[in-house]
Amino acid sequence: MLGLSKKDTTFLLIVIFLTLATPILLQPFPESSALAQFNAGYPDLMQRFAIYGIFAIGFNILFGLTGYLSFGHAAFLGVGSYSVVWMYKLLSYNVLPGLILAVIMSALFALLIGFISLRRSGIYFSILTLAFAQMSFNLAYSVLTPLTNGETGLQVYTDDPQVLMSAGSPNSPHLFGIVMNESVKVDVGGWQFTFSNGYYFCAIIAIIVFYLSLRIFRSPFGIMLRAIKTNQTRMNYTGLNSRPYTLAAFVISGMYAGLAGGLLASMDPLAGAERMQWTASGEVVLMTILGGAGTLMGPVLGAGFIKYFENIFSKINDNILHAWFSALPDGLADALVFILHPFIGKGWNLTLGLLFMLVVIFLPGGLMEGGRRIWGMITGKSRKSNKSVKDPDHHPKPSAHVN
Repeated sequence: MLGLSKKDTTFLLIVIFLTLATPILLQPFPESSALAQFNAGYPDLMQRFAIYGIFAIGFNILFGLTGYLSFGHAAFLGVGSYSVVWMYKLLSYNVLPGLILAVIMSALFALLIGFISLRRSGIYFSILTLAFAQMSFNLAYSVLTPLTNGETGLQVYTDDPQVLMSAGSPNSPHLFGIVMNESVKVDVGGWQFTFSNGYYFCAIIAIIVFYLSLRIFRSPFGIMLRAIKTNQTRMNYTGLNSRPYTLAAFVISGMYAGLAGGLLASMDPLAGAERMQWTASGEVVLMTILGGAGTLMGPVLGAGFIKYFENIFSKINDNILHAWFSALPDGLADALVFILHPFIGKGWNLTLGLLFMLVVIFLPGGLMEGGRRIWGMITGKSRKSNKSVKDPDHHPKPSAHVN
């Protein structure tokens, strides 16, 4: 189906189901439960899962397949956001023209940066991309103020042209009248599920770009990118020029990042230079490595993992901890709150850092490797594979005598 093998089709269908069922799956605890703090089924967070999943999928096409580590992908994220907001200001709040422009502008920007940066490899390539991203940030923050509105950020004002804006058009981001910030809440027992227009718009786009990345991974183009990662020098010795392939991967990756930036502005009609900072570029690197670089689903899991900690653990405070430990003696409860205090609220980065260290040390392949190990223990495939190896030392076998 859709040019995929049976196995990949099944995998894609599972991804589609999980994506569409996210508002239910991320709301496991009743609203009255003390653990409701860990629910993540609200629109803003779900949208970030989908958007940063797209960002990480695109980055994985470059880093996971070719091994080229870019520290400047936040530049394309910012270009995408500015493009969408400018379409709001010039045309209307319809998100479609802005997203098209975001993909085009980020592709052109990536073509320019990639053409220069890919003349070097390794750490020199990474430094070049970081330099371009920081230049882009400073241009947006101070030099190109007429286009970016500097540190205030680009937003829509009542005196903007909006030539396609009619009297009955929504005054917030929409897709042909489907307003992004509208949602439907459904109460089922003690649970409340929120189904947001904005989330499902981002989710459908995420499914489409995930399918495209799946096709890229399975295509001859993807095989060439893996060959570049394995041994680019040996590949060049065969007479194949790897530069067009790496440049194509860089541009495609930049288009994904621009689309993600455009979706951020589609959910919130504001674009700022902070989206171009080096910290945003470092964040997508962490997402990809944490989930599993070079895997299809790993970057999405890494993006969801980081955004979950950023939004959930950062909201836990001492009062919530005291409520959780209220059944314990006062002295013990106070001691537990004292121990956990540095790891919550503003200290959520410390918790994430410790978990990232554990993953890197014990799961070099990221969260996907952990999932494979758990699946192997459940199914017993790891034990079966070990038993099937009769000659682990690979001793040579005597060949049959031929007259």
